[in-house]
Amino acid sequence: MSTLSVKLPPPLDTALAQASARQHLSKSELVRRAVAAYLGTAQDSPSTRPPSALDLAGDLVGCFSGGPADLASNPRHLDGFGQQG
Repeated sequence: MSTLSVKLPPPLDTALAQASARQHLSKSELVRRAVAAYLGTAQDSPSTRPPSALDLAGDLVGCFSGGPADLASNPRHLDGFGQQG
């Protein structure tokens, strides 16, 4: 892969950094995807598929603390689940 240096004005760099954090991708990956989309060379890859639930809510994953760490794997936490009254 070759390297390209690009100078960005501060507002564009800030927007790129925010999008990078929001999508959990590097700035380089976002720029590669944008250039590929602009040039029409994007294949059916993860960058051109609809976003997954994790992509859309990724900034929420792991943002809560204090709950049981093993909720999904410990059957004790599911006692009474689905039972009425």
